[in-house]
Amino acid sequence: MELSKRVSALTPSSTLAITAKAKELKSQGHDVIGLGAGEPDFNTPSYIIEAAAASMREGHTKYTPSGGLPALKQAIADKFKNDQNLEYSHEEIIVGTGAKHILFTLFQALLDEGDEVVIPTPYWVSYPEQVKLAGGEPVYVDGLEENDFKITPEQLDQAVTNKTKAVIINSPSNPTGSMYNQEELQKVGEIALKHNLLIVSDEIYEKLIYGEAVHHSIAQISPELKAQTMVVNGVSKSHSMTGWRIGYAAGDQKLVKAMTNLASHSTSNPTASSQYGAIAAYTEDDGSVEKMRSAFEDRLNQVYEKLIQIPGVTCVKPKGAFYLFPNVKKAAVDAGYNSVDDWVTALLEEEKVAVVPGSGFGSPDNVRLSYATSLDLLEKALVRMENFITKNS
Repeated sequence: MELSKRVSALTPSSTLAITAKAKELKSQGHDVIGLGAGEPDFNTPSYIIEAAAASMREGHTKYTPSGGLPALKQAIADKFKNDQNLEYSHEEIIVGTGAKHILFTLFQALLDEGDEVVIPTPYWVSYPEQVKLAGGEPVYVDGLEENDFKITPEQLDQAVTNKTKAVIINSPSNPTGSMYNQEELQKVGEIALKHNLLIVSDEIYEKLIYGEAVHHSIAQISPELKAQTMVVNGVSKSHSMTGWRIGYAAGDQKLVKAMTNLASHSTSNPTASSQYGAIAAYTEDDGSVEKMRSAFEDRLNQVYEKLIQIPGVTCVKPKGAFYLFPNVKKAAVDAGYNSVDDWVTALLEEEKVAVVPGSGFGSPDNVRLSYATSLDLLEKALVRMENFITKNS
């Protein structure tokens, strides 16, 4: 059977090979430390679990509106008002089965064959593939390490052609943890307005920020930018609900309606009990969310200082999310490896530490380390990494 051209053209996830190898080694009894996690290592708060269970006991186990329960849309609207002083009607909000599905549906509703989307690098691995699946063309703009992996308005301006339809902004970022400040967002936004680009603002990590950093949504800067922005968010990272699959978007009513129509023919609706759990996430609070954020910040501060002491490793300190994205090119070159990907494979085979190669994020000199694991394991992993670098230098 011959597969479709659209799926045949997909680039396999760069994490698959390293993940498969790590699982193989674990199954053989090796003590593998995996730092590839893209989800919090905390359970979903109990008040959310109880709300979902109660909804099932009360009989809320049927279809819901394709774009989400009105009560959940209201909770999301209230969240936008309270956090960013942004006002959205129910018709401007769509709830989907995770932020990933929201983004997929967005590009399907937005793009025609050959339309371009500007994607800053390093990028989350699914952005380019989702654009390609919608018939679009990813246009990469390098977020340079010396600029905390952020693009400049000048770079965006130069990347735009008559085919460009959108630009993606991910702040805080996966994989770098970098964040755009308000002034930077305003200047990037001015270029988007100049060229009439839709701004896809992925803010899934907005609640996981550290130190003096402050999260700003580009949509809150001006009414003009709000009208030009589709904000994408969800409860997966903020409330440790990755498996519940609830994400949402807020923005242009016409685009939201098109996305809702498309979702009605794909998923029918987000899972009912998960929606009731998400309502609780946004209307109740037992302090567990802040406890999780605080734990991540503590891990970051302790692990970062040890990471940057390792020879051949440099790292921009992240301001959000739960990833470190060190540059290990010097360590790889000094050890005689042809690429960082080869270095990553050797690190796993020799020291049983699994990290994600940066090539999958459009940054081949870096690796992604998740600190969504215990401090004890993180410290052990860094000791092993330093041993590996020292003996191979």
